Parts: sequence; structure tokens; C-alpha cells
Amino acid sequence: MALKYHEQVDRDNTLKLREFLSELPSFCTTFFRGIEPRTSSRTRIAYAYDLKVFFQFLKEQNPLYKDKAFNDFSLEDIDNLTVLDLEDYMEYLKYRKRTLTDANGNQITTDVINSRTAIKRKVASLRTFYNYFYRNQLIKNNPAALIVMPKLKDKEIVRLDTNEVADFLDEVETGDSLTKRQQLFHDKTELRDTAMMTLMLGTGIRVSECVGLNISDVDFNNDGIHIHRKGGKEVTIYFGDEVESILKEYINYRKHLIAEDGSEDALFLSLRNKRINVRSVEYMVKKYAKTVTPLKHITPHKLRSTYGTNLYKETGDIYLVADVLGHNDVNTTKKHYAAIEDERRRSARNKVHLRTDD
Repeated sequence: MALKYHEQVDRDNTLKLREFLSELPSFCTTFFRGIEPRTSSRTRIAYAYDLKVFFQFLKEQNPLYKDKAFNDFSLEDIDNLTVLDLEDYMEYLKYRKRTLTDANGNQITTDVINSRTAIKRKVASLRTFYNYFYRNQLIKNNPAALIVMPKLKDKEIVRLDTNEVADFLDEVETGDSLTKRQQLFHDKTELRDTAMMTLMLGTGIRVSECVGLNISDVDFNNDGIHIHRKGGKEVTIYFGDEVESILKEYINYRKHLIAEDGSEDALFLSLRNKRINVRSVEYMVKKYAKTVTPLKHITPHKLRSTYGTNLYKETGDIYLVADVLGHNDVNTTKKHYAAIEDERRRSARNKVHLRTDD
């Protein structure tokens, strides 16, 4: 029996994590085993990568560990580090050299320049790492808890305006502004692309949730799709008439496609008749969006923000928006839609009259 999409992703990430662990100190295995019940496989991969960078820093920048192999690091080494050591790490993250090996076995050195957001994420990974061992009384010191995290500037929320949504979907359907080469492929993918973009704009689902859909996940009796959310939660998201119409048309077409092994149940297929992947959808969104809004960097996540904005404008219910988008913390939702909330507060200024004109 073929694995579901999220099961396949978890399996692949588990195998990838094992590769990472073979390059990290042995005590890291204890950490990853401990956080496994409450983290996704993707999160654990990110932690593993960040920890590899941290131990590389210790070898390159700290004279005490210059000659140590990764596997020779101990919990005692971690316990002996100070806040100043970790602040040096934050400075190191701003700019560093990275050496990679290409397909021919040649080593290539590249520059890595991290943004404040990337630095904050890596430091947050290190905090989680330290907190685990400190909480379980395996180390006596927790310098990571004393680090002052980088301050981040609030980013402007980028989304499609109402007229841009219509123009975007028109472009997906017609492909009029695409290059001649792109139009050749568009003739083969127009229905699939329109169905995917309409679904994402009409439900606010994540790109990973979209590519993970199976044909059986679509329920026309209740106008809903069954998706696997971050954290393992299974939910039903409901769609409107526009989404229903294009999905029915696409599924009738999809039933005549012969999928490759392992992708028989996939709703959306690539031109090679395999389950379409996240990167392909990211390229798809970029391809159509740049013809409509060249000054905006539109990604699948921006389509999600667009849906959230429209839903909030229509309902004014921030808790409903948080629930539909799958945010665990409503404060996350409030942060994203604070500007709209401010507009709503402004619109209320003349709603209450203190005196009635006679």
C-alpha cells in the first residue's frame, strides 16, 4: 500500500536526519529522540542543520576545540561554554565560509551571509538544544538562556489586492503574458494550474498541504478537502462554489491520467505524471504572478496571506481566520492582520452618535 504524502515526507526526512546524526556528536541523538514527540520531521531536520553549523563554528573559531572531531565532543564541552562564546557564534553567523563538494568530488568554497531572521532561527535552535539538556539535568549551565536575541524589523505583509487576484487567475487560465516556451507547456497544464491556484486562493491552505492532497481527500458532498496539518492534525477545510466548479472539471480530467507508481492517488500531477512537488508550485506561482504584479514578490505563502486578508475583511472574526489557517496561536494571526484591524477600528469612529439631530 502506497504511503500518504505526509508519511512519505516523514520517512524521507527521518532517513535524512540519520545522515545528519552520523556527522554530529553522539549525545545529539538523545536530544532528537527527546523532542521527536512534539516536533515535525521538517523541524528536526532544521535543528540538525543548525547544530552542524554550531559545531563547525566551535572547531573553526575556538582554539580549545580546533583538533576535535565532531564525534569527540561531549556534554561537558557544551556545559563549559559561556555567554561570550555564544555571542561569538552569533557574530560568526553574520558572515562565514562554507565548503561544499560537487558531483565530481571537487571542493567549492562559498560565502554565507545570514539575515537577522536566519541568525535568530539558528540561535533559537541552540536554545532549544541547551534547554533540553538543562531541563533533564544533564548539564549544569544554560548560557543560551541568557543570550539577547536579535531584534527583527516588522515586515510589510505582501498580498494580492482584489483586482490582482482576478488578473492573476485570468493569467493562469489564458497564459497570454507568458513566453512562447512557457505557453507550450501552459497548453498541457492550464486546467491543473487553474485548479491549484483557485484552491489555494479559495481556502488558504499551505503549499505542502496542497501537493499532499489525494483524489479521495476531496469531498464534494460537503464541499471540503481533508488535509494533514502541521503537528499531525487532520482537518477538513471547506471551499466555495468557484473552487468546487474548477475542482470538478479538473478531477474529471485527472481520472484519465495514468500516474507513475507511488503517485496513483495524488490529486495534482507533474507533466511526468508524478505527484507535483512544492518547488514546482513555487515556480508556478512566481511565473504567473510576475506578469501581473512585477513589483510584488508573490509566493504560495502570499496566496495564503491573501486568503486570510479577504476572509478577515468579510467576517471581522480573527479567531475564525486563525482556525481556518491552522494557526495554533491567535496572536500570530493578529500580528499578520494588524493593519486591517486598525482600519476596522478607524471605520468605527463615526458609528456611534452622541447627539441626535432634531
